[in-house]
Amino acid sequence: MTINQKRVFAFSIIPQYIIVKWLANYPEFIESYYTGHLYQWISQLLHFTFGFVPFSFGDVLYTIAGVYLVRWIYLNRKKMIHSTMDWVLDVLIFISLLYFTFHLFWGLNYYRMPLHDTLQIEHTYSTKSLENLTKRLIKKANNIHNTISVSDTSKIVVPYSKSTLLTISEDEFKNLKKINNQFTLTYPSVKLSLFSLPLTYMGFSGYLNPFTNEAQIDHLIPLHKYPTTIFHEKAHQLGYAAENEANFIGSLAAINSDDIYFKYSGYLFALRHCLNEMFKRDKDVYQALLKKINLGILKNFQESHDFWKSYQNILEPLFKASYNSYLKVNNQEKGIESYSYAVALFVNYFDKKSL
Repeated sequence: MTINQKRVFAFSIIPQYIIVKWLANYPEFIESYYTGHLYQWISQLLHFTFGFVPFSFGDVLYTIAGVYLVRWIYLNRKKMIHSTMDWVLDVLIFISLLYFTFHLFWGLNYYRMPLHDTLQIEHTYSTKSLENLTKRLIKKANNIHNTISVSDTSKIVVPYSKSTLLTISEDEFKNLKKINNQFTLTYPSVKLSLFSLPLTYMGFSGYLNPFTNEAQIDHLIPLHKYPTTIFHEKAHQLGYAAENEANFIGSLAAINSDDIYFKYSGYLFALRHCLNEMFKRDKDVYQALLKKINLGILKNFQESHDFWKSYQNILEPLFKASYNSYLKVNNQEKGIESYSYAVALFVNYFDKKSL
């Protein structure tokens, strides 16, 4: 490749960036032509290609890429000093290609229409509405807990293996399309991540590989968290990039499952989010609501808390800060805080619907 060709490829990152930011002003266009058409073809092709692989191909790909990057830096260490411009062009070409592939394969979904618009619901809510929904969630969670537990003081232990949970999830997620056709997923591709231990130390329960469209699940998390985590990542596969929307869809899918343990996971997920938000708004109401919850449910909450606490480390805030910056760059202005905005979707969606 000549130096002029290298410059063209390297600096193509500039028009790419401009085009992406320009397209961000037209969410309806993204929704209709990218998410609704082009992305569907790409994601189905990726699912068909990698879905049958029994392990995480994306994790292997990242490993190979990491090794290659270290090797490339080592082999080109002298070039960085003696042919700095050529070295910089090589780096920019890599970044430009990565930027293009990321947005083509998945990243443009960050700029689609908000879910509350496509569902035709509000995106703001009152504290009283939050309190009412939380009471309804407590009642449902308590009822399910009483059904599958020997007593209201015992935590739920999911009687499935990790592989069984993955298998069950394939059929259970299909129930969601009965509610809305936009939640239809074909050729699913969900894997247990080979990087589960590093993921846990970073504070993440899963992620979607945007280059292979595989949903990666941290296999170390408590089993009662599996259903909503799997469905959260499936929501990303559907093209819902925003974390708050994936949280809502993940919980909604579990709640509408035919399996009672999946339902339990869904109600606990929504309840925990609503309780956290109520704690911020009215601590007295929060304490009153807490007393209405079965002790066994609180033990499941504590189980999750203890799990993440046991993996806390000095680097976790750095990983979270990096991911926070990543979210802000990709059209989520509040970063990680946007996770809590799933509550708005819960409150307004269930305002006129039964749980």
